Amino acid sequence: MMKKTLLFMFLTAVAFIGCKKEEKSDNPFFNKYDTPFEVPPFEQIKAAHFMPAYLKGFEEQRIEIKAIINNPKKPTFDNTIKALEYSGQLFTKVSRVFGSLNSANTNDTLQKINRELSPLLSKHRDDISLNDSLFQRIKSVYENHDKFKLTEEEKKVLDDTYKSFVRSGAALSAEDKDKLRKINGELSLLSVQFGQNLLAETNGFKLVIDKQEDLSGLPEGVVAQATTMAKSMKMDGKWVFTLQVPSMTPFLQYSDRHDLREKLFTGYFMKGDNDNETDNKAIIAKIAKLRVERSHLLGYKSYADFALERNMAKTPEKVFEFLGQVWAAATPVAKAEAVAQQELITREGGKFKLEPWDWWYYTEKIKKEKYDLSDEITRPYFKIDNVMEGMFYVANQLYGLEFTKRSDIPKYHSDVETFEVQRNGKHIGILMIDNYPRPSKRGGAWCGAFRGQIRNIKGKMIYPIVTMVTNLTPPAADKPSLLTSDEASTLFHEFGHALHQLLSNSTYPGVSGTSVPRDFVELPSQIMEHWVLEPEVLKVYAKHYQTGEIIPAEIVEKLDKSSKFNTGFTTVEYLAAALLDMEYHALTEPTDIDIREFEKKAMDKYGLIPEIKPRYRSTYFNHIWSSAIAGYAAGYYSYIWCEILDADAFQAFKETGNIFNKEVAAKFEKEILSKGGTRDPLEMYIAFRGKEPGIDALLVNRGLK
Repeated sequence: MMKKTLLFMFLTAVAFIGCKKEEKSDNPFFNKYDTPFEVPPFEQIKAAHFMPAYLKGFEEQRIEIKAIINNPKKPTFDNTIKALEYSGQLFTKVSRVFGSLNSANTNDTLQKINRELSPLLSKHRDDISLNDSLFQRIKSVYENHDKFKLTEEEKKVLDDTYKSFVRSGAALSAEDKDKLRKINGELSLLSVQFGQNLLAETNGFKLVIDKQEDLSGLPEGVVAQATTMAKSMKMDGKWVFTLQVPSMTPFLQYSDRHDLREKLFTGYFMKGDNDNETDNKAIIAKIAKLRVERSHLLGYKSYADFALERNMAKTPEKVFEFLGQVWAAATPVAKAEAVAQQELITREGGKFKLEPWDWWYYTEKIKKEKYDLSDEITRPYFKIDNVMEGMFYVANQLYGLEFTKRSDIPKYHSDVETFEVQRNGKHIGILMIDNYPRPSKRGGAWCGAFRGQIRNIKGKMIYPIVTMVTNLTPPAADKPSLLTSDEASTLFHEFGHALHQLLSNSTYPGVSGTSVPRDFVELPSQIMEHWVLEPEVLKVYAKHYQTGEIIPAEIVEKLDKSSKFNTGFTTVEYLAAALLDMEYHALTEPTDIDIREFEKKAMDKYGLIPEIKPRYRSTYFNHIWSSAIAGYAAGYYSYIWCEILDADAFQAFKETGNIFNKEVAAKFEKEILSKGGTRDPLEMYIAFRGKEPGIDALLVNRGLK
């Protein structure tokens, strides 16, 4: 009777996700959020609240797991799989807030908490995934699934749960489980150290200019941005450039000073490789070695074999074959681009060889010469507020969504803009957008959620609270944020991830929204990029920030003609990073690696030309090292893999002669966006498109064929 009572208490407790009926506590995580749409009350949340909330969350989930194990009834989907899916609500509640803040608005205190939490999180995960009693119940349900009347989603949840436990070591011997726990703990801490080192390295470098003549070639807006940066650092009268992309890239594009371009670029590509206290070489060598050991324990030849098993690609061989095909098409184009730049250097009287820090500068010159186009010509038409209006317009035309700015909802930083999302007057979610770089935010762009879409245990819809985080050009002096077309694409890209979560229509957390294989998750984001420069879309949002003039047709034509310009470089620098990732994770023996030597051999193997560096060198490759056993490790190829899908999928719209075809959009939502991970991704894609995609669409899309 006691066991039945425990289970009943547990099921009742999670009837409403994330909020237990308890007395009011000083710790906001222990209360139901008393805010619009139950958005986290950020102004009330203090650093001191996190650890107690985590510890209580651990304990609550332990009790819930114990109730599942001790249930006297035979294992069923409901009393085992479903109960497990809905366990750990407090743990999830605090994890989503802490993880988001630690990425987008961290500080020394949060980083210290993260280091302390790392081994506790690793232990908690292992205590669940390595619990044999729990696994035996899951296994029983899995082996007897035909006895239960399961929906397609429930079948997928069951399959994912069972295989996830096996892949986490549940079937190992007690001795091997102990070894796995030790490795998981080490990996967890190392990944935290890597990320904190990278943030310190990024913030630790700055190029300070104190002579007007050293600004030669830089546009007014770039100089204004550097002035603002200097003032924020209390360096009035000087100009500061940082390793943040919106600061670094314009300098590399326009600065006439070869030596200063070299200094800034070197600061960037040597991040984490300076033989100092924040050097990452030893950390990633250890991570790579431990991942091989972990893979061997679990019965795989390499980490890549482990990671890819559940992806669309399935095997490392398939990924290497695919990347090799694109590499063979892109490398000759990149070499031709390098030749053209060297010819320009010679034509201008230069007596030096083209170097990686020269590429942006001479590419910009050739682009201006060839197309009479530059980022500075288009920036005035890409005011960030207008770009966001443009992406909202696309979502409205495709899916009938409406975005209303809200000022009454808590936010974690003043840069954040918050929108309520509705369809047909009905609330479907909250979208928070955080666009500008700052020292407390890691680099790059990503999409997350303070709450994912699911149905609670009683079937009530729980709507998502989604975050879009970028590092785009900030406002400077008297100018608003004016973006490049690439930055506009970044916004649309992350917005695609947001739509994947906002339009999710799943029941269970494990398959909701973006909970899909890594090499499928970029389809919803990358397809959105296709609308950015469509003339029908540009006329809606691309308006001059001062005059309101719609971007002239001749500029749109130039944008179209130049859309495949420099594609050899952009493809090769990306592929170099993807191949580097695969080379690390295809290792079959846990050897000690010299990182510099390994990286050089890998790039020499593929014939990377010296004028191009990988988009991410090993020591700042955040995608693959900053997460212990997830992230994009052996998965950075996913972006270009998904480009096969998104290029083909966009053709479904183009073929109708209407890029806003509502029937195609409805089908894309029904078969892709709403499904989350409830079905095999290739099956989902074929259900949408009626066929498998081929590589030709990708090569044509990139101008490589």
